[in-house]
Amino acid sequence: MFKKLVFLGTGGTIAGTAAGVNDNVGYTAAQLGVGELLAALPGLQQVLGGLAFFAEQVAQVDSKDMGWPQWRELAVRVQHHLVQPDVASIVITHGTDTLEETAFFLSRVLPQKWLAQKAVVLTCAMRPASSLAPDGPQNVLDAVAVAQSDVARGVLAVCAGAVHSARDVQKVHPYRLDAFDSGDAGPLAYVQEGRVRWLHACPVADIGDQFFPVEALSRDAWPRVEIILSYAGATGDTVRALCAKPVDSAHVVRGIVVAGTGNGTIHQHLNTALREAQAQGVRVLRATRCAYGSVVTGTAAGEFADAQGLSPVKARIALMLELMA
Repeated sequence: MFKKLVFLGTGGTIAGTAAGVNDNVGYTAAQLGVGELLAALPGLQQVLGGLAFFAEQVAQVDSKDMGWPQWRELAVRVQHHLVQPDVASIVITHGTDTLEETAFFLSRVLPQKWLAQKAVVLTCAMRPASSLAPDGPQNVLDAVAVAQSDVARGVLAVCAGAVHSARDVQKVHPYRLDAFDSGDAGPLAYVQEGRVRWLHACPVADIGDQFFPVEALSRDAWPRVEIILSYAGATGDTVRALCAKPVDSAHVVRGIVVAGTGNGTIHQHLNTALREAQAQGVRVLRATRCAYGSVVTGTAAGEFADAQGLSPVKARIALMLELMA
């Protein structure tokens, strides 16, 4: 029987502080521990019901600086708790800047057996904890409500009362409290007065998705995969510079995700350079820079592999894990 909910802290704006209560942008992220955040959270015990809770600080960073060491450690700790029979679900406090990337990464490395039974819920804040009207406390309470729902499964993100899947969630606004969106897919649910109103079932893993187990994650740096944007007047110079032989062979570019215009179209000069890179053995994935929709390939095979509807940043993670395998 489930007895506790686990909170894992990673820093971010939700744990940030500023000199004044009216400063919502000039703060320093990752100043408070997750234990401090929970201790100051009114109504937590009421929302938890009869569940106990356990808090652990896994990282303490501004999420713009999130990287491989933090991701690997977070995945290890999430899996450690996820497989415990008395743990109901896990809530992760995270910065907003890279939340969508961390969520997708976790969805690709955590055991699908356990994600089919429990939820890993990431939540965040757009205002620091020191704000006159911080949004973090309500987001955490909403995340707890989602984590306790019998419907919740897999890796989810909760912000401003909306519940998003790890595959679809994107940060779409730099300042608004409701900064996240799920594009065409839309949110999975809304949290209203502590109750979750589900619109869709939590998605299960796609059969075609490739997953990489936590145990196999290297302690070394990940394979280098870069993202290139196509735009009016784009050249191939950046691609050629990336593919030039580096001084340190460990930092050779092994993959490139190109965020194309519209339906994944690529400027002719950039396209030429990407073909050259692919001929050198560099993997190239084609995505779109559009916030909504995905590349529609039709019957054309195309010169470059399709990102399968993933955003450029998530396509990078998928390719990185594939190369690591």
